[in-house]
Amino acid sequence: MKAVDSFLRFGNVEFVKLTSFETMDPHLLLGLVNTELRNNASSLKDLCKTHGLEERALVARLADADYHFVEDQKTFR
Repeated sequence: MKAVDSFLRFGNVEFVKLTSFETMDPHLLLGLVNTELRNNASSLKDLCKTHGLEERALVARLADADYHFVEDQKTFR
């Protein structure tokens, strides 16, 4: 999947590109992804589409740190 220059936003401030998730600290990534899911994305699929991410790769990266997506809560735990 082609990456896009998509930044997470907090108010009007662009914060960090999720496309760098493969090299990002997994604990920081967890917080960023869960915040984006809570505030801006309707689903994990929507988050990945919006930011040009491969869903399987993101899920695998977080699973390496023992975080797993809980569908009914729309969050990684």
